Amino acid sequence: MTTAPDMQPPMAPSAASAAPAYAITDRVREALAVTLRGCEELIPQADWTTKLARSEATGQPLRIKLGLDPTAPDIHVGHTVVLNKMRQLQDLGHQVIFLIGDFTSLIGDPSGRNSTRPPLTPEQIKANAETYYKQASLVLDPEKTEIRYNSEWSLPLGSMGMIQLAAKYTVARMMERNDFHDRFKAGTPISVHEFLYPLMQGYDSVALKSDLELGGTDQKFNLLMGRHLQAEYGQEPQCILTMPLLEGLDGVDKMSKSKNNYIGIAEDANTMFAKVLSISDTLMWRWYTLLSFKSLQDVARLQQEVADGRNPKEAKVMLAKEITARFHNVAAAEAAEQDFINRSRGGVPDQVPEQTLDLRQIAPQEQAVGIAALLKLTGLAASSGEGNRLIDGGGVRVDSSVVSDKGLKLTAGSYVLQVGKRKFVKVTLTNC
Repeated sequence: MTTAPDMQPPMAPSAASAAPAYAITDRVREALAVTLRGCEELIPQADWTTKLARSEATGQPLRIKLGLDPTAPDIHVGHTVVLNKMRQLQDLGHQVIFLIGDFTSLIGDPSGRNSTRPPLTPEQIKANAETYYKQASLVLDPEKTEIRYNSEWSLPLGSMGMIQLAAKYTVARMMERNDFHDRFKAGTPISVHEFLYPLMQGYDSVALKSDLELGGTDQKFNLLMGRHLQAEYGQEPQCILTMPLLEGLDGVDKMSKSKNNYIGIAEDANTMFAKVLSISDTLMWRWYTLLSFKSLQDVARLQQEVADGRNPKEAKVMLAKEITARFHNVAAAEAAEQDFINRSRGGVPDQVPEQTLDLRQIAPQEQAVGIAALLKLTGLAASSGEGNRLIDGGGVRVDSSVVSDKGLKLTAGSYVLQVGKRKFVKVTLTNC
């Protein structure tokens, strides 16, 4: 894959050119294949192969870094693409470093922005960081993960150190970066402090002496800055590995809470399982590549079985169970599968939210409430009008029976209301 010149700082000297020759064994080839699985780019691949061979020959693990700014308290499945890669490399015996950018969060990452990103307060950063690693530990092996905060070396750097660091890169090269270039051309303000972000992220690699840094494709400029600064400070430059941004449930846009096409890793098992099953058969294979821990050989075998006539839903169920078990446990994944089967057959899940409504308050004259109004009252519809539209579409059930009469009124008693396949409420209507 070619790289646009305006996305790269000057390439650092190759580590491979100065290193003694090490044998490229089958284990090295296997490690390279694990590294390349699903990745967008590995720069430079020759250097990474040399590092892997040296590690194999000397028994010295490589230092692999992933930095995340705690800009939000929760992680969704799209964020775990790079975490999965970290875990794969961790399982090969290398040292992974989970870096929390508590200092860089104070600056605000300008990557891909068309305006200045408002920096977080120290209180927001602390609150978000507390949940970040807990969630990441559902993917990484916490006993083999080094946790660091970049305030450890960024704060002691001080004003003199910051000036010396800034001297190692030019404004002209910084302005070649796409987001800065486009904002400058459009007359959109760029704050001077935003230039510090890629410098500070690059300096993280110097402080940690990283051999490989991972990130999304939108982080490429910042990752390459680490290579540049390591060479400036006399270190062997790191390699960089960019991972693609995962498409969300719609299969079109990248997974995002703002697009409502995401799976939060803190979501309950039943919801997580059902959401995975909602993706298209085509998107399923990309998710297998980026999210599954099955070998590529196993995935290819499964894909061939589907091509030969096996029901693709069976493959999707396997993926849903794997992802659900990772963030919950095997028992929860199996229960979620059974819950989904029950819903598909028109059954009711084991756990349903319950509400109690007093007819004397909501319908004092008739002591009965219309179904559309009840859908609104229970939160299953935004309005009575939407409730009626759902009924017209055949998407509303009461006690597993499809509602066809918009004039239906319910009196005192308990009912299970269902909208679509996944929304349930058990409502008890009282008049005493």
